[in-house]
Amino acid sequence: MSEPAKADVLVIGGGIVGAACAHEMARRGLRVRVLDNASGGATGAGMGHLVAMDDNPAELVLSHYSIGLWNQLRTHLPAACAYRNCGTLWLAADPAEMDLARAKQATLAQHGVAGELLDSATLAGLEPMLRKGLGGALKIPGDGILYAPATAHWLLHNTPGISCERATVSAIAAQRVELDDGRVLRAEYVVLANGLAASSLLPELPLRPKKGHLLITDRYPRQVSHQLVELGYAASAHASNGTSVAFNVQPRPTGQLLIGSSRQFDTLDPAIEPEVLTPMLQRAVAYLPGLAQLNGIRAWTGFRAATPDGLPILGEHPRYTGLWLAVGHEGLGVTTAPGSGRLLTHLMLGERPGIDAHAYRPERFAELTAPLTGSAP
Repeated sequence: MSEPAKADVLVIGGGIVGAACAHEMARRGLRVRVLDNASGGATGAGMGHLVAMDDNPAELVLSHYSIGLWNQLRTHLPAACAYRNCGTLWLAADPAEMDLARAKQATLAQHGVAGELLDSATLAGLEPMLRKGLGGALKIPGDGILYAPATAHWLLHNTPGISCERATVSAIAAQRVELDDGRVLRAEYVVLANGLAASSLLPELPLRPKKGHLLITDRYPRQVSHQLVELGYAASAHASNGTSVAFNVQPRPTGQLLIGSSRQFDTLDPAIEPEVLTPMLQRAVAYLPGLAQLNGIRAWTGFRAATPDGLPILGEHPRYTGLWLAVGHEGLGVTTAPGSGRLLTHLMLGERPGIDAHAYRPERFAELTAPLTGSAP
């Protein structure tokens, strides 16, 4: 059974990246149909941070560009999206780590990201719950947080030109999508933006699962004011193997504290693992001793879709005209969603993007350019 095309774009995935792609494409006048199986994913499981990350220049360019787009959207977001411009404090565990803070400040400044170095006394005044003896911090006032599921819903349901359908996609091809109920949909553009699940439709995608644990506390207003992250977080976030934990705490607008983070490779088991959760919480208590007295009310896990180089895949599939990829955002999907959507839209429409797209191109992975040995999708 086949249906005539009713949209210019079919977006597979209604999480934050798919929603941002749909929003941007509809904003440009394209008719967009979003297909999502409502099974949940990284959008509902993550922290929802908006943070300028500088592990490599391309990551910083995309995250900074995207935060600028979030700043344009922020005044339109309803209260349910829980946006807060809380800023981030990158914490130096001791005076020696302030060298890392200074280096980070210099790197961010080269890309127009403002930062302020704080000494130990100033840091203690801003966040008195932190343990004594920290070396100081780098404050990034432009960072923020939001509630990603509500934000994705708002992008999809408050943008003219977008229609949404609960559906499971069983196969994709250039300009063609097959659903598990037998229907076939066609459009000029097909956008694959469903995170780790994209591998089931395109097995050649070089995506690797990274499992993470989070825990949220009961409501304790005014305990923490900024997002707090240890300067060693980047090493944990982009480790290529093994299990790692790092200190990352967010103050949610509800008064709750969201505690992370952990990373495990190559498992899809959603079970909470005490051998990971326990050291993660111990790490958090080492920075915020008062956490030990707070009630944790829920812990959960989620899965990030990681690429070998830590950058998302954004662009047209090298082998299939009309099939566009927006996957592999790992832990920065919320931050980089609007920039990814805008960059992809510029490329689709044959326009010059606002940032250089070269670092994110699919062609950088041989898996996506090698001839298929089986049948084409």
